[in-house]
Amino acid sequence: MYEHPQSLKDVCIDFICDNVQALVQKDPSVEPVGKQNELVYSNDNMFLPQTISEQLLTTLSAKNQLNDFTMGMFDHKHCTLSEIYLPDAKNLTTRGLRKLKQHKICAIKVFEMKVAVNDLIGCLGEWTLNNLKCLNVTDSSFLQKNYCFIIIPISKLKSLHTLNVRCTEFNNHGLEIVVEDLPCIQCLDISRTRISDISLLKKIKHRLRYLAMHNIHLTESIVDTLAQLRQLRLLDISEEKSSSTFEMEATPPVPHVNSLLKQQDLFPYITSLDLSGQECVEVSLVEFFVKSHPSLKFLGVVHCDCCDDTMFTDSTHPYFNPELQVAGTANESQIILSLQHYSSIQACVQKSLYKLFRLTQDYYQLYSSDHPRPDIIRLVLDAMNRHENVYGIQMAATACVYNLTKGAQAKKLHPTLLRHVVQSTLNAMANFPIHLQLQKNALLTLCSDRILQDVSYDKYRCATLVMDCLCSFEDPSMNRMCVAICSILAAKIPTRLTSKLGVKPPYMVKLLSIVHRKTVTKQPDMTLRFTLSALWNLTDESPETCETFIMDGGLKLYHMVLENFAGNSAIETKVLGLINNIAEVPHLRHHLCDSLFLEVLGNLLGSPHIDVSYFAAGILSHLACHGETTTRYDADLRGLLDKLSAQVQSWEAPDGEMVAYRSFKPFEPLLVSEHPEVKLWAVWAIQHVCARNPARYCAMLERESGSCLIRQMEHDDTLTRDSAVLKIVSNIVKLLDSERAKRKGAELILTCDMDEGGEEVR
Repeated sequence: MYEHPQSLKDVCIDFICDNVQALVQKDPSVEPVGKQNELVYSNDNMFLPQTISEQLLTTLSAKNQLNDFTMGMFDHKHCTLSEIYLPDAKNLTTRGLRKLKQHKICAIKVFEMKVAVNDLIGCLGEWTLNNLKCLNVTDSSFLQKNYCFIIIPISKLKSLHTLNVRCTEFNNHGLEIVVEDLPCIQCLDISRTRISDISLLKKIKHRLRYLAMHNIHLTESIVDTLAQLRQLRLLDISEEKSSSTFEMEATPPVPHVNSLLKQQDLFPYITSLDLSGQECVEVSLVEFFVKSHPSLKFLGVVHCDCCDDTMFTDSTHPYFNPELQVAGTANESQIILSLQHYSSIQACVQKSLYKLFRLTQDYYQLYSSDHPRPDIIRLVLDAMNRHENVYGIQMAATACVYNLTKGAQAKKLHPTLLRHVVQSTLNAMANFPIHLQLQKNALLTLCSDRILQDVSYDKYRCATLVMDCLCSFEDPSMNRMCVAICSILAAKIPTRLTSKLGVKPPYMVKLLSIVHRKTVTKQPDMTLRFTLSALWNLTDESPETCETFIMDGGLKLYHMVLENFAGNSAIETKVLGLINNIAEVPHLRHHLCDSLFLEVLGNLLGSPHIDVSYFAAGILSHLACHGETTTRYDADLRGLLDKLSAQVQSWEAPDGEMVAYRSFKPFEPLLVSEHPEVKLWAVWAIQHVCARNPARYCAMLERESGSCLIRQMEHDDTLTRDSAVLKIVSNIVKLLDSERAKRKGAELILTCDMDEGGEEVR
């Protein structure tokens, strides 16, 4: 049904990471780390396979849950680690890293480490020091606590053939140690470091195969050295141009990249060349280089004019090479490759996303729901997560995400992927709360039935951010989306959280202001309906929100709504639904004890629309249980109750669910009321939802006191005269018994299946 669901292994790893403290225990024998002991497995004989251990370690790191506390799970007694990949190591100290000492490690990739690289090396065992092949310390530091640059320990890694020091303080002195003391080095990434002179690389030109020097400024000396590195298979001399940098120079910079490409017999074995950001590179030189290097498999040309060259985009061009992957922004394949290859480079990501947005505007028409693009969505989400605080990237990415998930496309996307879409979208909303267009992009994505109904995520956070957006902007289309989203989410959030939302003064004031504006101008549009639904759901079983609603003038406003939209059953139902929520709260009922309101209620009770009549009857039933109502309006109440009884007995239950309940607690006082008419409405309401959705509501009735009260009513002698009530009570009991029998049958089948399974195993 879905494109690219998670594998069972990935689901299990995610579950372990999200519930790690419930699945393992603290080790009382180990000195506490801060205030916590290390985590250990409950079973001392537990031993995880290497691939599982490594994936678990990586996933904990990616989820920002790897620290000295959780590193206790990776003791050598319980697992084997050979390849270490930590995408986020900022929470680790040397204490946790010492767990690596007993493992035989061949490759280490550690990002954003706060511990100095030299201290990491000090945490490695003797075998690892002698056999480590790959070390990647991107975004880490070589500086000690005294801010001294020390790199000598790296010279111990005699078997090292790949070293990545991207985005560190690595300098010319460090390069000298690498060249002189690491006899096996073949691959070197010195991108974004402090290196200014690479002439030492001439000493290892016979074995250097890979050289990445992104954002290392090309000079005549560097070009001269590069020209002598004839064994290179990969060369990255890309640059990232800051969009805010506009240097006014007397003379334009010398395009040294052109000098390099003009060299004769340059890089005869090259398979990958990255020129992205080299804006001055001549198209003709790039064309000539590609033609003369038929073995070239990758070419990076983002922010270069040559990416649009027909040689790279037109399959009929005589020199078009289908084996050559071009990372650029001219077409979909180039953009996808750019997002994959330059995920950490802000300028390239931003350019690629802007181009992707233009392409995705037509995706829905081109591919419809039969060909969603989860592959592209994942790339966009990766860009959003890596560059959370870059407005340009978030702006373009939220627009792309909407284009890739809108309409029926979402139905073919796996809920897990859509959950990640929502999480990244909410992060963008939180980080850029005052940017109207970004907020609008986010709302467009969230305003999806598939996302609102079928996907699991933090709905309270979503509702809060959407309400913040509603309060921040006066935009009709945004208002409509905000209230639509909140009207659905409010019904799905636990009551304690809806109360937190509803009692926030700015939220209630804003929602009521929308209702007021639409009522005064007599606009019964979708915005009004969604707003009324949102208020209805926010006040459901929330006395605090009901009180806030009343204090902010909601009741007076709702009387005006009923007057201005008389006969509009959709609006009347939503208004009465909220007033019914107020009527369920005993200490707030006195606000409804008004002769004019009782008169309106009587008129609505006789509505030909069952949902309007139903909620009017519900309000009246609750008010009949209120002492002040019975005392002050006894005559009026008697007539209304007679009308209620006749009305309920005339109803024909609709086919679908007319209403949804969080619990039956508000019905319990009605079931023991002295008024048989009140009991009649209560049992009719319970029967209606139990008959339409027995699995949910019969179980709910059994869990609460309602089931006992219903069964007591069946044998209550005082109800013998109330045949209508008894008939409905009897129907409810049958529904309860039937549903209970189904559950027992299902349990019996499950037990038999388990027994048969046990027989088979024996």
